[in-house]
Formats: sequence, C-alpha cells, structure tokens
Amino acid sequence: METRAHYVLIGAFTLIVSLALLAFGLWAAKYSSDRTWQEYRVVFDEAVTGLSVGSPVQYNGISVGSITNLSLAPDDPRKVIARLRLNSTTPVKTDTRAKLAITSITGPAIIQLSGGSPQAAALTAVSKEPVPTIQTSPSALQNITDVANRVVERMDELLSDQNVERISNTLAHLETISGGLADRDQGTQALLVEARDAARNLNATLTTANGTIRHLDENVVRQLPATLDKLDASLAKLDSAAGNANAILGENRAAINSFANDGLAQLGPTLTELRGLIRDLRRVSDRLENNPARYLLGRDAPKEFDPK
Repeated sequence: METRAHYVLIGAFTLIVSLALLAFGLWAAKYSSDRTWQEYRVVFDEAVTGLSVGSPVQYNGISVGSITNLSLAPDDPRKVIARLRLNSTTPVKTDTRAKLAITSITGPAIIQLSGGSPQAAALTAVSKEPVPTIQTSPSALQNITDVANRVVERMDELLSDQNVERISNTLAHLETISGGLADRDQGTQALLVEARDAARNLNATLTTANGTIRHLDENVVRQLPATLDKLDASLAKLDSAAGNANAILGENRAAINSFANDGLAQLGPTLTELRGLIRDLRRVSDRLENNPARYLLGRDAPKEFDPK
C-alpha cells in the first residue's frame, strides 16, 4: 500500500507540474502575441465588396497585417467596421488613412494604408479608445461609382419625358422644313445662281478697287520726293521769315517799348473821345433824317401851297 501511495503522489505531482508548464507556455505565447501585434479598426462608409476576413492589409504596398473581423455598425448598417491586426512596429500615425484597393484587375480587395507624416504622433499614443480607429479616405472604386451615379442621374434628367417630347417635336419641325425646301427647289437654285453672280460681281469690284489703290500708292510714292523737297523749302522760308521778324523786333524794340508804355496809356482816352464823337455823329444823322430843313436852316420847312 505504501508503494502504491508513493506512485500516486509522484503521478499527481508530475501531472500538476505538466499543467503548470502548459499554462505558463500559453500565457507566454499570449504575452508574446500581444507584444507583437496591435489591433486597429476601420469604419467604411461604403460597401466593402470583395473584402473578407483574412484579407491582407498593406502600408504603401508592404503587407503589415490582415483583417480579423468584418461587421456592420450597430447604429448605422450603412457603415462597415473592419478589425485589423497589424504588426506592432507598423508606424500608424494620426494622419494615416485607410481605403479599399485591389491588387490587380481580377485580384481580391485589400485595405491600403497611406500617409503618415514624420511629424505626426503615433495613433496609439493619442487615441483613448481600447482599439484605435484609423480614418478612411474615398477609394478609387468609390470615386468611380460616384461619378457613374452622377452620370446616370444626368442621363436620366436628359432623357426625361419632357425632353424626349421636345426632341420629337424638333425632329418633326426639321422634317417639315426639309419638305418645304424640297418643294422650293427651283427657287433655291435661282437664289444660289443670284448669290454666285453677286459673288462674281463683288470679286470684280474688289479687283478694280485693288488696282485703284495700287495705282494711288504708286503715284503717292512717285510724288513723295518732290513733296518732301517743297516741304523742306517751305520750312526753310519759314525759318528765314522767323529770323527776319526776330531781327525787326530787335531793331524796333525801343519803339515798341515806347508804344507799349506811352501809346497804350493814351489809347484809352482816345477811344473814349472817339466813342463820344461817334455818338454825336449818330445824333446829327438822326436829326438830318427826321427834319433836315429845320436842322440846316434853323426853322421849319415852308408849307406847300395847296390851291383850292
């Protein structure tokens, strides 16, 4: 009995030690995993078609982790929440952005991280959330989808029932105008003939005008030297006359100064006396015109004899 009891104790001790070593190994593995990986989350405002759990996450084209979970936002099912597990050494900054991307035309969808300036702080150091959230930016697929949606909306507005009716009316009017032009074919041909004749006459007129202008230019060029010579001679005469006038003014400067000083001073009284003389002469002229006999003889004119 004692031998069996020793064996039971040895077995129990061995089992306990094995379980302790296993628990320590699991704890060490978990601790190492927690120190090697960092979890983040990304909230997309668009559909994540082609994205699945296990899809890679790239940072500027380099694989840095994978997607561990995809779920819809509880408060807004239009949003998709992706849980990421990234290498803890990945420099995720506050200005790092995540977007959907595809590796090739037929390749699977991935999450592409970009940005992250050296001056920005690390997201894990700033964020107060248990799992930091990486901000998103519109993907190329989303931009293409938005543009396609706007194009479809514009086409829908363009091809509305009202516009289709207007286009039909316009085509009907064009058909009516075409029929009218066909009926007036002879008048149209006559109009074209008249237009051709008018163009021919206009061409002849322009040719004549061009010849006249050319002849006028030739005459002007031919007469230009003689005209310039005459102009030079006239300028020389004007220069000589100006010199003579200047000499005359220099010789008679004293007389001119005397006239300006004395003559102009006497000109005012003279003009006053002349004005009075003209007034007296006008008065005499009026009297002679009204009663010349009385003014000349000093009495009234004799009355004419009127025989009865």
